[in-house]
Amino acid sequence: MSGGIYNVLFLCRANSARSIMAEAILKKEGHDHFFGFSAGSYPRGEIHPYARDLLKSLDHDPADFSSKAMETYSEQDEIKFDFVFTVCDATANEDCPIFPGSPMTAHWGVPDPAAVEGSEAEKRLAFADTYRMLRNRISIFTSLPFRSLDRLSLQQELNKIGQITDREDV
Repeated sequence: MSGGIYNVLFLCRANSARSIMAEAILKKEGHDHFFGFSAGSYPRGEIHPYARDLLKSLDHDPADFSSKAMETYSEQDEIKFDFVFTVCDATANEDCPIFPGSPMTAHWGVPDPAAVEGSEAEKRLAFADTYRMLRNRISIFTSLPFRSLDRLSLQQELNKIGQITDREDV
């Protein structure tokens, strides 16, 4: 990897919570070296209300994000992706379109907070936990020594990040 600004696409099935949160985290904490995007294989068309509330409470502007289909990016030539990460198991098991830029890929699956049943507090806690897990992984990713890693070594590091369990912290 040569350095500079890296374009990163996060994919999820609905593009309403996990991938949106990952995009928000990277946009805020990418240290001017990363630009985040998100999309879904079957986009919900809106951000999940709990994800929207959480983003707002953490000083992200929810108006900056939208739920969109992955074809939004696979059928264009303007944005070349350096990395594409799936953040849910459903998307990891689907055929992915080809994205411009021959990006490196990895699966960083995290549990779906929208699938949690229970009280409102338990559901909101699931969204906060998902955000924390994604933030930990993205923090490790943005700290990698990109200039000193060859493509194979970088791929190994990306795969390791995806294996971090929900109990591990940076």
